[in-house]
Amino acid sequence: MGKDMIIEILKLQLEAANATILSMSEEMKSMRRSFEATISELQKTIANLESLLKERDESLGKAKAQMRGLKATYLPKQSEKQTTAAEPKSDEQKAAEESARKATIKARGNNGARRKDYFTVETVEEDVYPENIDPAACVEIGARDVIRYEMIRPSFIKHIYHIHNLKKDDIIYSGATPLSPLMNSRFDGSFIAGIAELRYLYSMPVERIVKYFQGNGFDLDKQTAHGLLAKTADLFDKLYEAMGKAVKEGRYLHCDETYHTVLVKDNGKGSKKGYIWVIVNAKKGLSYFFYDDGSRSEKVILKELDGYKGIIQSDGLGAYKKVAMQSGGKITRVACLQHCKRAFLEDEVKDNPDAKEVAALANSLYHNEHQHRIGEDGWTVDDNLKWRQQYAPPILAALKAKLEDIRDNLEKYPPKSQMHRAANYFLNEWDGIEAISKYGDVEWDNNRLERTNRYVSLSRHNSLFFGSHAGAKRGCIFYSLACSCREMGINFFDYLSDVLNRTAALPPGSKPEAYRNLLPDKWTRE
Repeated sequence: MGKDMIIEILKLQLEAANATILSMSEEMKSMRRSFEATISELQKTIANLESLLKERDESLGKAKAQMRGLKATYLPKQSEKQTTAAEPKSDEQKAAEESARKATIKARGNNGARRKDYFTVETVEEDVYPENIDPAACVEIGARDVIRYEMIRPSFIKHIYHIHNLKKDDIIYSGATPLSPLMNSRFDGSFIAGIAELRYLYSMPVERIVKYFQGNGFDLDKQTAHGLLAKTADLFDKLYEAMGKAVKEGRYLHCDETYHTVLVKDNGKGSKKGYIWVIVNAKKGLSYFFYDDGSRSEKVILKELDGYKGIIQSDGLGAYKKVAMQSGGKITRVACLQHCKRAFLEDEVKDNPDAKEVAALANSLYHNEHQHRIGEDGWTVDDNLKWRQQYAPPILAALKAKLEDIRDNLEKYPPKSQMHRAANYFLNEWDGIEAISKYGDVEWDNNRLERTNRYVSLSRHNSLFFGSHAGAKRGCIFYSLACSCREMGINFFDYLSDVLNRTAALPPGSKPEAYRNLLPDKWTRE
């Protein structure tokens, strides 16, 4: 084979190789275009899935928020009192839960802190793209969400209604404005609700509310604010009467009283310690505050509970014991474990070994109670009663024996010592403490009511005083509605804005049922 032929053969082989390479190149370009199209489709699918997951999370969050509201309304609250527990968990379950918890914390970042999602807040979504770049000319390779919460300051709206009168066929027609809750008033129910919410739920003095309104663009007079609250209290007269009756529609009530300084002119001092009484019906979620010129006389509570049949829970004030004694067996009084335990936690004795032992025995009642919760995992009142009858007797027996040892050891604890007084108070309340274990749904303490009384305490701290007996009575009306709404998980502002207008629209001779249906436990917004 000649040299020229060899060269020709090599040329042909080179051309064939180049053709093969060109073909492969075109095939690779086609495959690349196919891959890019597939990647683009996958990115779109991922974006759609992320959008669906976001919507699902938002829906789930709102559902959880609603469930929390329903639980707050219809199930007992968790506290150091009436709580009831779930089935004991196996070691495998505990290990799995701990592993999941750690994994969640690790994945969450932010040092393991849980960020709260405010699902009920109005949400505005906005797409943010890089500046000076056309998104249509680009391939999106990913996206992330950044959340910022914005606050808009309170605002006031002045509505001017131009009322037109028309005549047709000798009949005159006149336009009508929305109803005003107060006669000859330019203020809507929402305006009054805002004042009442700040005053009675958030414990702001009227003077501070006026300044707050002024700072947000509304020059409100102090006298006007007081006048609106006073007129509203008058409007709620029958609604408040309905509250007093409704709160006693049950077999188990919490009772207590607290004080507030009231300015008066008839005692030579200019002020007095006036007592506000309160009854809480935990099952209905209703709180009823009442005031009788500041009196703490037993006559006040005896009159209020006259004819009642059921269980009352209170501290050791003699008035409550007398209510039970004079009822002819219709009323059973139970005591408050927290009041009894509290005396052993005073600074004077808290480090005493005997005081620590008493507190530990009392706490063991709570620890056992917390193992179950009525309404969860099928746990019933009857189940809780059986559980109490099992765990409570030996603890109570040991507790009573310890208290008697402290009381009887006069050499170590003289009658005037804190330990002796604490033991004596506990033993005087013993029948009322022991009676709790005979019921499945009676709480070990009065803490639920004391949380309600806190609103009066905050007012006492911030506002210092009520200006008169009438002001204290007015406070009782608003506290009754505000605390009931809080217990029911109802927004007090929304409730009051609605009920103000609806109460004003009721005819003077309306039946009590009309007002009963406007109380927080039965209220539905129209």
